[in-house]
Amino acid sequence: MNSETIKNMAGELGADLCGVASMERFNDTPSGFNPRDIYSECESVVVFAKRVPAGSLNAENCIPYTHISKVITEEVDRLGSELCRELEELGIIAVPIPSDDPSEYWESENKHARGVLSLRHAGYLAGLGVMGRNTLLTNQNYGNMIQIGAVLVNIELENDPLASYSICAEKCNLCLDSCPQNALDGVTVKQKHCRTLSAFTTERGYVLKKCHTCRSICPHALGLAGKK
Repeated sequence: MNSETIKNMAGELGADLCGVASMERFNDTPSGFNPRDIYSECESVVVFAKRVPAGSLNAENCIPYTHISKVITEEVDRLGSELCRELEELGIIAVPIPSDDPSEYWESENKHARGVLSLRHAGYLAGLGVMGRNTLLTNQNYGNMIQIGAVLVNIELENDPLASYSICAEKCNLCLDSCPQNALDGVTVKQKHCRTLSAFTTERGYVLKKCHTCRSICPHALGLAGKK
């Protein structure tokens, strides 16, 4: 079994992007969030993504964006589940990582959560894109409109090359300056500020994504060729 075979499998299951990162690329991962903290026999991480339809960025109402985000997240999770099943039939142990929730880590005071594995960083380490100042993984073809998933496997696979292109222009601070919550500093996001709009809860209990400014304002929201 090699990287190309597994990437082809992911593509046949619906992945628009797929890359591989071996364990040595995760050496600087914080304790508790390394792939081997999840699965001690992990040798490689297969990271994949699906393109998110971009039309919802044009809607004045937040419901379309909230809806498509939920749909694509579920599709990525199903894709990961199917990939695990196919790999297991070949005798490979494959551990699925959720594309979003659930997670355990929570700082109540700062409303700061961390996934069991940072999929943005895993995507970077697998060559799927680069991190923008908006903290979003951005791909040269699909921009930041991607939903990421991953599978941990117990076999050594060849790394994909890291992305060599750049996304953010040297003096571009559009996302930082446009954030209505002042939640961005170019390195991280203050989740306590961001969640007020990005995870707004209605009186009926629905959680709505009422803001995607950091995503949509980027000149490369849909890739290096430009946006919308």
